[in-house]
Amino acid sequence: MRHDPAVRSFASDNYAGVHPEVLGAIARANGGHQISYGDDVYTEALQEIFRGHFGEQADVWPVFNGTAANVVSLRSMCAPWEAVICADSAHIHTDEGGAPEVVAGIKLLTVPTPDGKLTPELIDRQAWGFGDVHRAQPRVVSISNATELGTVYTPDEIRAVCTHAHQLGLLVHLDGARLANAAVSLDVPLRALTTDAGVDVLSFGGTKIGLLYGEAVVVLNPDAAHGVPYIRKTVMQLASKMRFVSAQFEALLAGDLWQRGARRANGMAARLAAIVRDLPGVEITRAVEANAVFARLPQDVADRLRKRFRFYDWGPPTGDGRVEVRWMCAFDTTEHDVDAFANALDEELRA
Repeated sequence: MRHDPAVRSFASDNYAGVHPEVLGAIARANGGHQISYGDDVYTEALQEIFRGHFGEQADVWPVFNGTAANVVSLRSMCAPWEAVICADSAHIHTDEGGAPEVVAGIKLLTVPTPDGKLTPELIDRQAWGFGDVHRAQPRVVSISNATELGTVYTPDEIRAVCTHAHQLGLLVHLDGARLANAAVSLDVPLRALTTDAGVDVLSFGGTKIGLLYGEAVVVLNPDAAHGVPYIRKTVMQLASKMRFVSAQFEALLAGDLWQRGARRANGMAARLAAIVRDLPGVEITRAVEANAVFARLPQDVADRLRKRFRFYDWGPPTGDGRVEVRWMCAFDTTEHDVDAFANALDEELRA
C-alpha cells in the first residue's frame, strides 16, 4: 500500500475513499457482459431510482465528474449568446478552470453575496439588458446547495429564487455537489430542495458522498434542457462501461446511504466547530450548516497545523497576520479524527 490509511485530512470531502457499500455494488455489477454506453440494466434501473427522489418527470444522465455535470447542464440550457447569473463564490466561477466559458461557451454574470446565496434582489443586479444585442442575454440562474461557503438554502429560499427567475423568463440550475448534505441539514427530502421548489435542471453530486467517481445531470423540467445526450458525448462524458457509474448511484440512493453519509459529515463539522470555537485565536467566520467549517486563525499556526493535517486556505491573508481557512468533514470522518485535529490545533496555538 502506498499510503497510510490511518492518515486523515480536513481539506476536502473528495479526499475520502469509497464507501464500502459502493465498492460492493461495483463488484456485484462486474460479472458477465452488459450493453455499453448506458443501455445496461443498471442505468435503466437508475432512472426509476432518481424519479423516486425527484418525480416522474426526471431524467438522469450520468457523467464522470462535477465540472462536467455543470457544463453539460448549462450548455443544454443556453444558446451561444446567452448567459448564466451566479454568485461570485459559485464553484462554476471560482473552481472549474473556466470550463463553462471554454467548453460550453457560456458567459457568467456574477453577483457578490455575503453568504454564497442568491436572492431575487441580487438576481436583478444582472437580470437586465434583455433584447440588447451588445449584452450577453441572461438565460439561467445557477445556485449551489450547499454553497461554496458552507451555507444551505431552505426550500422557501429556493422557491423564491425560482419564482422570480421564471417570472423574468429565466431558468434555474442547481449545483448539487453537496445536495445530500443540504437535505440532511434541513431534514427534508431531496425533491423539497429541487423539484418542489421549481428547479429546472440539477447537477447531482456523488463523489463527495462516497462514490468512486460519478455525478449526474438530472433534468427536472423537460422543456428547460435540450440535447443532453449529444452534449454529454461531445464533451467526452459518455462512459462506455456506464453500469459501474449507475451501480454506485443505486447503492447511494436506493436506500438511506446518502443520508447516513451526509449525517456523519455534517455532524462531525458541527462537533469540530463546537470544540474549537472558544480556543484563543480562533474565530469561526461563517455559519456551520453542512459539512464545512470556516475559521480565521494566525497564519503561522495554520502553516504548522497543515503539516499535521491537510486543509486549504480560503482566500488571501487578511493583512493582520491571520488567514481564513476551510475545514471539511467527510462521510468517514470520526469523532476521533475531529478530536485529534482539535487537540493539534490547540497545541499549535499554544506553541
